[in-house]
Order: sequence, then C-alpha cells, then structure tokens
Amino acid sequence: MTSAPARSARVRPYAITGGRTSSRRPLLLETLVSVPGFDRAVYQELVAETREIYVLCRAVRSIAEISAGLGIPLGVVRVLVSDLVDEGRVRIHPSPAAAGAPEHVLLERVLRGLQSIQP
Repeated sequence: MTSAPARSARVRPYAITGGRTSSRRPLLLETLVSVPGFDRAVYQELVAETREIYVLCRAVRSIAEISAGLGIPLGVVRVLVSDLVDEGRVRIHPSPAAAGAPEHVLLERVLRGLQSIQP
C-alpha cells in the first residue's frame, strides 16, 4: 500500500493568491490596515483567508500583525490585503516612511515609544 506524499503547509496560502507573490501596491511591514465599516454581507462573500483578515482589521492592524495573528506568510498577506484594498473592502493608512517622511523620524518615534515603556 502506498501513501500519498505529504503536502507542504506553504502550498495552500500561495494557491489562494493564484500563485501571485507580489502585491500591486507597496505594503510595508508597518503599513496599517483597517475596515472602514464592517459589513456582514461583505463578510459572507469573502473566502476563508480574506474573511479572517477582514474580521481582524475591524481594529487597525499592521501587515506584520495580520501575518503573525493568522499564521499566514507575509507575502501572501500583502497580496490578499492589496486585493481587499482594490475591492474597497479595507483601507490602508500610509506609514511615515511611505508618506515621504525621513526614515530617521520614524526611528526616533520608535525610540521615544520604547523609552516611554521602560521603568
């Protein structure tokens, strides 16, 4: 009796993107995503992975948080979020780096935030 070879866990997420590995828009790890107004009818129309993103982004989340929270690779999350943006289902909020702010400004903000949580 022969058994079928085990399928890699990485195959399925990339299959749902139609094999696409890059998004139509530049989505950084820190790019914030939100649902402008949760709609149950929209929720019902979405496939499993995009449905999970739609629900998760009722609160503003970064691309990195979405990936970690759902256990989906970053590249797949970028493609799925890009598709949701194109359909008007979610909104992306430009990060300071994407908005043209110098990178050192972002790093200084991160440093101040970290210093504020130290005892």
